[in-house]
Amino acid sequence: MSNNITIKPGKTYPLGSYYDGEGVNFALFSAHATKVELCLFNKNGTEEVSRIEIKNHDNNIWHIYISGIKVGQIYGYRVYGPYKPEEGHRFNPNKLLFDPYGKKLVGRLIWHKAIFGYNPDSPDKDLSFSELDSAPYVPKSVVVDDAYNWEDDKNPDYDFNQSIIYETHVRGYTKLHPQIPDHYRGTFMGLSMPSIIGYLHKLGITAVELLPVHAFLGNRYKKGFSHNNYWGYESCSFFALEQSYLVDNDINEFKEMVKRFHQNGLEVILDVVYNHTAEGNQMGPTLCYRGIDNASYYVLNKENKRYYYDSTGCGASFNAENPYVLQLIMDSLRYFVEQMHVDGFRFDLASTLCRRKNNFSVESGFLYAVRQDPVLKKVKLIAEPWDIGDGGYQLGAFPAGWGEWNDRYRDVVRRFWKGDQYQTAEFASRISGSSDIFNYHNRDISSSINFITAHDGFSLYDLVSYNNKHNQANGEDNRDGSNANWSWNSGEEGESYDEDVLTNRYLRARAIMTTLLLSFGTPMIVAGDEFLHTQFGNNNPYCQDNVLTWLVWESINKKEQEFIEYVSRVIKLRRKLKVFDKKHFFTGKYGIENIKDLTWYTEQGREFMDSNWYDGNRKALSYSIHYEDKFILCIFNANDAEIKWKLPPLGKDTEWKLLLDSSDQFSHQQKVISGKNIIVPAWSVILFEIKNRR
Repeated sequence: MSNNITIKPGKTYPLGSYYDGEGVNFALFSAHATKVELCLFNKNGTEEVSRIEIKNHDNNIWHIYISGIKVGQIYGYRVYGPYKPEEGHRFNPNKLLFDPYGKKLVGRLIWHKAIFGYNPDSPDKDLSFSELDSAPYVPKSVVVDDAYNWEDDKNPDYDFNQSIIYETHVRGYTKLHPQIPDHYRGTFMGLSMPSIIGYLHKLGITAVELLPVHAFLGNRYKKGFSHNNYWGYESCSFFALEQSYLVDNDINEFKEMVKRFHQNGLEVILDVVYNHTAEGNQMGPTLCYRGIDNASYYVLNKENKRYYYDSTGCGASFNAENPYVLQLIMDSLRYFVEQMHVDGFRFDLASTLCRRKNNFSVESGFLYAVRQDPVLKKVKLIAEPWDIGDGGYQLGAFPAGWGEWNDRYRDVVRRFWKGDQYQTAEFASRISGSSDIFNYHNRDISSSINFITAHDGFSLYDLVSYNNKHNQANGEDNRDGSNANWSWNSGEEGESYDEDVLTNRYLRARAIMTTLLLSFGTPMIVAGDEFLHTQFGNNNPYCQDNVLTWLVWESINKKEQEFIEYVSRVIKLRRKLKVFDKKHFFTGKYGIENIKDLTWYTEQGREFMDSNWYDGNRKALSYSIHYEDKFILCIFNANDAEIKWKLPPLGKDTEWKLLLDSSDQFSHQQKVISGKNIIVPAWSVILFEIKNRR
């Protein structure tokens, strides 16, 4: 370290490290620490060159200002205090800790016993105290400068009702793409290549939702887990980006990606994991929060503070009830909006963030803080509305303005196209916006994030190709992953050469995708489903960093290319019709011209009666929408045989114009007179419209 530095008390805000052109202000929260040391490292991060005690602390913030150090300085903290696990305190100054607000990390985590606050070889386990120095084995924080030339960057700013969300993984999406240079594959720079952006734009999606990009660690410290978490749901920092997604560990690479996406009308939504951290339970490593102030950052078990309360299934719940922890979450969100220009967030296990005294509450500090925040009002907020704790399933409970992953939509659409009985009534409710779930507190119809597949579970092709999960490659004896897949293999498990089986799979895959895109709510597609990517029956590939999860672009054949073109056509049709831009829920009441805004019809051309809804053998229905000057009719046939269908009599000689047939087997002319019979092919979705009634 240079000799021409000066040390001053510094300021309590902003937290983290802040370079002002002359020096750096460091500020760290800890309510229970007795002493804090700032550790400065050489330019490679391999040698600790200075250790400076931070003597000033106000309102639980330890702060210091050091002039003469610059951007690029590598640092960490050693925090002193009681090591009394039974009282909830796990301070250990032998553990170098990265900055919770650090915007960049350098160095990899090496799984050595020194990274644990306790001695793993001791019979007392986590009650023991480790004197090993962890500095050689842990990542360290880096002082950064947030300056970046955003030029005229502008958020595309789609409303939810105009959005088509596309969930993908930075590494898996780009790793095998033939038009990406080798050194860019698996990175933000790879994702921002013209070939990728051009493809996304042509496909017609409006927002790319990225699986976690916050710096994350594997979970090998957990008993029974032998693999890293490829998905990234083991976040260790809520400001720093995942180093493996950066070519030169330059955070501006992410900003460049966002800017290029915006230039092409694409939004960027981040999947964020604030409900837990990579430190896990009491047997996990001490890398940051546990060593800075375990009792503040995590929810402790009331009966024994040695252990944690865990509503996440990942070891310990992050304590969003603590005002300093809540501030960290809010500061992280604002940072990614203001400095990184992202357009929204999908909150993993969002129910955990909304708990008060371990119970979910719509009056939680987190929801109140988000609701009043002027920065977050401008972006999309999406909840995964459940966790594994008591009362954790909260679909429909989030406030107006939030979108929510609708798993009830997912399950009933799967069951309907599987051919199960007694699905029609709920299927109708889900594809028309799930008003029974979301039509409260003045919420919009787009509150329902409709999805049929996600990163977690079968891909679309596997949904029609496997009856059972096949997760042997995960090394957990096929015990992991859900057993409730609501899938049907179409007659043969897995790979098949039977033409009848393959035809059935193709028809049902197209029908399922069409259903998603012709449902009311906000559709979310999983990357690869548009060309029938397979994970070979693995419905939990969280640890598969290989061709099981990487999209194999060069293997796309003629049939799969046709599927891409079909999906693109349906997306464009959805956006062109404007019917799906509708914001408010259907009423089912008579309006202009004494016609209902939503009517359900049987194959006899008659409106549904109660007996039709309760018919367990019914596997077909249609909706008719009257919206502004448009009428559309959509028919869903999940039978394994064609059906004679009478088009609703909506005026003498009125013509229904065919817009779409998912099966490409509809044999009638492009226009059909109202009240006439048509033949609807098996496993198909057909869409008609009337522009001007006669």
